[in-house]
Amino acid sequence: MSEQGTITAFAPASIGNLGVGFDMLGLALSGVGDRVSARRVEQTGVTIAEVRGLDGEIHPFLSNSAVENTASIAAKSLWDHAGVDGGVELTVHKGVPLQSGMGSSAASAVAAVVAVNALLPQSLRRSELLVHALEGEKLASGGLHADNVAPSLLGGLVLCPASLLPRTISLDVPTGISSVLLHPEIQISTAESRRSLARGYSMDQWLEQQGYLAAFVVACEKNDHALIRSTLRDVVIEPQRAAAVPCFTGVKDAAMAAGAYGCSLSGSGPSIFALCADAEAANIVIAMEQRSRAFGYQCQTWVGDMKAPGAFVEDAT
Repeated sequence: MSEQGTITAFAPASIGNLGVGFDMLGLALSGVGDRVSARRVEQTGVTIAEVRGLDGEIHPFLSNSAVENTASIAAKSLWDHAGVDGGVELTVHKGVPLQSGMGSSAASAVAAVVAVNALLPQSLRRSELLVHALEGEKLASGGLHADNVAPSLLGGLVLCPASLLPRTISLDVPTGISSVLLHPEIQISTAESRRSLARGYSMDQWLEQQGYLAAFVVACEKNDHALIRSTLRDVVIEPQRAAAVPCFTGVKDAAMAAGAYGCSLSGSGPSIFALCADAEAANIVIAMEQRSRAFGYQCQTWVGDMKAPGAFVEDAT
């Protein structure tokens, strides 16, 4: 337990699915995330003082109602579990664009539980926080999947199939590989995107995608760049979601032509990620940005390695 009055935690954005592993694989991102500050108050329960946006101003869209925000829902789950007297007041600072496919709702939920955990008389282990962060994520995504929450909480590359939750598996990551992420100025609702997916797939599709996922995991563990290049594919979900992002095919083609190992949608989109050799990252960023703008979409980009850290307590005052 911290003796400080206010705890601020940072949680990174993430790449959900990582193309090849729908709902089962996620990667933490470097350089972008949400911050949540928490302080104990006498009033019972969890409240939100304010939610501020990327510009530092009061967020025009996100609610500060405790039952409508992923941060407060996750924090309440943890606070109720701990059974501590009094309550917690949160301040949310959004750094991840909304409906971006970058795990925005997950980052808020994770930052909240990490901050609140530091206020508890007996803090929980990091792995024990996952179930509470997932309670917040369910509000936004409409389902129980940890491919954004787990990497945001734990960092790096995480395998997290629903059948194993709350257990997750942090995978060894290959050296010399960068992640590149481009966010075009489009918004896509994760919950709506999930509802639009087909409910049945052929055995051939299922076997092909399972084969790519299994081999991709092995490739990462063995640092086999050639195998990563041949297995970073999504033959099931990407074809259904690509049309919702008008610049996707062009940006993907540009990334692959510039030397990317693979390129796909981050989560449900519209953000687009690529994995590539470190030396190629700068050129791939330029190629992806140019193609996005050629389609009329301004964009932001981030580059990092595959060992980006998970959430952490950033400040105690």
